Amino acid sequence: MTHTLHRRARPARCAAPVIALLLAMGTATRAGAKVFLTQAEALRLAFPPPARVERKTAFLSVRQLERARALAGSDVEVKSALVVYYIGRLAERELGTAYFDTHLVRTLPETLMVVVDPAGKIERIEVLAFSEPEEYLPRPLWVDQFKRRGLEPDLSLKGAIHGLTGATLTARAVTLAARRVLALHPVVHGGPAEGAKP
Repeated sequence: MTHTLHRRARPARCAAPVIALLLAMGTATRAGAKVFLTQAEALRLAFPPPARVERKTAFLSVRQLERARALAGSDVEVKSALVVYYIGRLAERELGTAYFDTHLVRTLPETLMVVVDPAGKIERIEVLAFSEPEEYLPRPLWVDQFKRRGLEPDLSLKGAIHGLTGATLTARAVTLAARRVLALHPVVHGGPAEGAKP
């Protein structure tokens, strides 16, 4: 069984790749952002060697963007038509697809890696960077409840996803990110999507 790992914040020299990722995705960050994994480290966790990782870029048409928004549900923002994703492969077998989602929690950003398995279900979620106070950080046991969930009505804080005591905005941000990724996945990569709204 795969467990979500959180590491202690790394020295500033290791923070650069994720800080650059936050900035590249158009989200401001601050010097105090806690960085737990670089993008490369997260991809190695998702697809350990000897698996190889293939980077892909999709430019969504207006119609595709509308489809992703419809799949995600009315409370989920899907703004960007540019989607970068990473496919893990072992020989010719596809292991899954990783997406990096940067979004605001309250007023500051977090970056997640959401890995979708070949069946269109969440394989794992990793927190790469978190800028809000650490007491609002989503913990591994809480994050594990997303594993093996697809885009369905229960993927909601009003459904099967339990809230996070004292960190409601974090719980909401992670849940919306999971829905966003699961809605984008069938649009950019094909595969199943139930398209049920919460």
